[in-house]
Amino acid sequence: MFRKTIFWLHLTCGVSAGLVVLMMSVTGVVLTYERQIQVWEDRSYYEAPESGQQMMTADQLITAGQNLEEFEPTSLMLSSDPTAPAVLRQGRSQTQYLNPYSGEAYNPHSDSLSAFFSTVRSVHRWFNMTGDNRSSARVITGAANLMFLFLVLSGIYLWLPKIYARATLRARILFNASNSNANARDFNWHHVFGFWAAIPLIVIISTATVFNYSWANNLVYRLAGEEPPVRNSSASVEAPVPAPVSRAPYADLINTAKTYSTEWRTITLAIPAPEANSITLTLDEGNGGQPQKRHVLTLDVSSGEVIQWEPFTDRTAGTQARRWVRFLHTGEALGLAGQTIAGIASFAAILMVWTGLALALRRFLRWLAKLKRTRAVEAAST
Repeated sequence: MFRKTIFWLHLTCGVSAGLVVLMMSVTGVVLTYERQIQVWEDRSYYEAPESGQQMMTADQLITAGQNLEEFEPTSLMLSSDPTAPAVLRQGRSQTQYLNPYSGEAYNPHSDSLSAFFSTVRSVHRWFNMTGDNRSSARVITGAANLMFLFLVLSGIYLWLPKIYARATLRARILFNASNSNANARDFNWHHVFGFWAAIPLIVIISTATVFNYSWANNLVYRLAGEEPPVRNSSASVEAPVPAPVSRAPYADLINTAKTYSTEWRTITLAIPAPEANSITLTLDEGNGGQPQKRHVLTLDVSSGEVIQWEPFTDRTAGTQARRWVRFLHTGEALGLAGQTIAGIASFAAILMVWTGLALALRRFLRWLAKLKRTRAVEAAST
């Protein structure tokens, strides 16, 4: 009775959330190697310096960015690659690539891939909705994601054969090329893909839950043994604007940051407000998606003295866990191999949804046929 109940719950959730899960899985596959493809597209911004040409200072690059039309940079990222551009960002919405030797902004390429991936990501998260509609769409994708997690967990239980024998286990682990019909093929595929993709899917789905629900986000911190951080109140309180403070040259601050890592690949400087007393620099020793290789240095903006050096291992257990969650979802935290596993698992999810819906549809059609026959018999007997 218990197994039958789990089966019908599994079937109901699969039919209810199937199309949404299919959409998230397809877009997940498309986004698998987004980071590498974007780096490839941005190669047009890489240019070797001319002989004797000296790199501009961070202050000069930021000034060059501020002189661009309708652009106010909030961060500067420098690369250890001498041919790489200086990247200025205005929040998360705008990016400018500058020649680090001349300060000239590169003519933007078509951004066809950037726009494409942005659209796919928007579909993945909230059906490409905008404005207030995103909240409604997020409710649907969040609920579908929770049902998907139940589908995988309940599927592990349902995968277990009633009779343990070599033949029954083989049918659930390996593909059977001699399936007698489409129903047998879909049953075989559903079990095989579910078996091999179960663990990666549990990681992908559970980390997505953290993005959708505050209780899941807080649970990450509590499981790590600490209280979740309290978000700042959105209530605005008028206060006098502090006077601007004197600032050390950004170049000196970046040189200080470089002494904390010989393996840095990028250094990102968050441009402080004129009245700020400190400045934050992030040193990344990885590919941008490996949280364990990102470290933060906070300096006094006037004297350049170190306020805090915070390598990843010195962060609280809850903060570390939350950073891991972000990049375990995409597999990036484990490098190219992790991304590949996440992409394969997402592809397996596509086939699991497809075969699951096909099995459900055939079950429904058999029920309709049986009902039709029963009514025909009843009609003939009256």
